[in-house]
Amino acid sequence: MHEAAPPQRKACCSPTRPADAAAMPAAAPADMRHAPGAALHWIALPGGSFTMGTDDRDGFAADGEGPARRVRLPPFRIAPTTVTNHAFAEFVRTTRYVTEAERIGHSYVFAHQLPTALRQAAAPAPGLPWWRAVEHACWQRPEGPGSHVHARPGHPVVHVSWNDAQAYCAWAGARLPSEAEWEYAARGGLEGRRLAWGDALMPDGERRCNTWQGDAFPDAPAPGWQPGPVPADAFAPNGFGLFNVCGNVWEWCADAFHPDYHRATPHEAPLDTRESGQRSMRGGSFLCHDSYCNRYRVAARSSNAPHSSSSNIGFRLAADAG
Repeated sequence: MHEAAPPQRKACCSPTRPADAAAMPAAAPADMRHAPGAALHWIALPGGSFTMGTDDRDGFAADGEGPARRVRLPPFRIAPTTVTNHAFAEFVRTTRYVTEAERIGHSYVFAHQLPTALRQAAAPAPGLPWWRAVEHACWQRPEGPGSHVHARPGHPVVHVSWNDAQAYCAWAGARLPSEAEWEYAARGGLEGRRLAWGDALMPDGERRCNTWQGDAFPDAPAPGWQPGPVPADAFAPNGFGLFNVCGNVWEWCADAFHPDYHRATPHEAPLDTRESGQRSMRGGSFLCHDSYCNRYRVAARSSNAPHSSSSNIGFRLAADAG
């Protein structure tokens, strides 16, 4: 794919919940704080200067992936995996937090994740027939009624909005990574590469990430492959020890999203705080495929409304050094 993607292609990444369906912010429980003794695992990174963004012709110019530039970051810490169902369940047990999907009453699920009856009964997202608005789908029931995370404690938590992720961060004594921190960590020390391990998606025919398996998205998936997230620590980690920074689930970042990010933010510790109604996401998901969306690349960007949720969006924690 060598042309800039038309704006409507962004919707392949994840659907956006209408603004009038946004839930009122949940009241913060009295114990919305980091629970003493709760285990947080960090990778300490030294920061420094690196080349962020890309001028790759396979990218999406309309997303603001470039121009590539040198960026400098102070030291920081980042989690090796996205937040898991098990970790999010601890947060909910401690705080009794109710996610936006639960308060609104539905979330979006990719059609091929659903049993036939539910797929046929659930309303398609406007203009996106491969997404279904499934009643009662939420982090505990990722594919709606009849599904549960009991057997998936190590999978990424999904159906969490940016607002939900912020609430978790407040409890955990952490924060979301900036886009710059995320990309620096995702590159794993490799300068100018498309992916966390190099340039080839499947070097020597080996799968390195969870992306769409099949001839073309969103047609029927390849035989034997079920669309959906895999465990948060699946596949080999990158050079810094991070898992699944390419594919699996999109990861919320701290920044507001603007296509002119690389031209408008500083070279020192960039963070886009200009309000836009959209929040940045990084990493791609199990739905990415070269035939439609190759945003599993480490320089790729996408966005969604902060109250939106779907079966392919999660998040990863970061923190200041020390």
